[in-house]
Amino acid sequence: MKIVVLDGYAANPGDLSWAPLEALGELTVYDRTPADQIAARIADAELVLTNKTVLNRELIAGAKKLRYIGVLATGYNVVDVAAAKELGVVVTNIPAYSTDSVAQLVFALLLEICHNVGHHSQAVHAGRWSANQDFCFWDAPLIELAGKTMGVVGYGRIGHKVAEIARCFGMNVIAWTRTPRDPECVSLDELLARSDVISLHCPLFPETKNLINRDTIAKMKDGVILINTSRGPVVNDADLRAALESGKVYAAGADVSTVEPIPADSPLLGAKNMFLTPHIAWATFEARERLMDIAVKNVKAFLAGAPVNTVN
Repeated sequence: MKIVVLDGYAANPGDLSWAPLEALGELTVYDRTPADQIAARIADAELVLTNKTVLNRELIAGAKKLRYIGVLATGYNVVDVAAAKELGVVVTNIPAYSTDSVAQLVFALLLEICHNVGHHSQAVHAGRWSANQDFCFWDAPLIELAGKTMGVVGYGRIGHKVAEIARCFGMNVIAWTRTPRDPECVSLDELLARSDVISLHCPLFPETKNLINRDTIAKMKDGVILINTSRGPVVNDADLRAALESGKVYAAGADVSTVEPIPADSPLLGAKNMFLTPHIAWATFEARERLMDIAVKNVKAFLAGAPVNTVN
């Protein structure tokens, strides 16, 4: 049985083992697969694993032996799942592997905004503290989170973990979700109006694309902080930049971009008080180790005739 991994480098750049997957069949791992090589690489494969390499209807239909697609991520929009279902191909994903890691980065971004740790550390190394006439200095407002309101947009596993951590900082938590089940859930308009910090955790659907735009930003508090570790297109980049430049949004942190890698002409680059990381929230060693473990379990379950974590 032939198993092909199309883009294994991101999840496993060499610090994890493919051996558990090798034990299940004839394994070929490609670090990356250009679009014009996908068809050839999956032509004889029965099982294909992909992270961000797109598998559309034409590619799935052209792989005549294909029985299974394993997405090495939680989001599975890179696969035409409807076409896969029609063609009898099972598609699985990796749920819940990065909850703790993503929530941790939310607060890494937020605390950097509140204290500018990186900037102040560089200033000390540059000799500014040594030369300072006072016992301390700071270059930006220092913000305490206790007593402030955290608005969580999207209240799944990660949203709940962010809320749990926010409460440990003494924050009040409100949330918005399409299927409200918790007492802290409010309408989106109320969340926008009341929140001092807004953290985005909603999936990318047509109804959430550009959810944060000029109109919704206008409903927010002046000086709000925005954190996005969900999907880049949830935010209108140009509208966010305008809000940062005007001060309507005090600061923003994002681990995602509308296009990834982020284009050199992105409105977010160089924006005032815009803190950016290169889609690393999911990528701690521990989270990737869980991802690999679940990926193997998904394949084993499929081969046993009882697939789990199916999305189609």
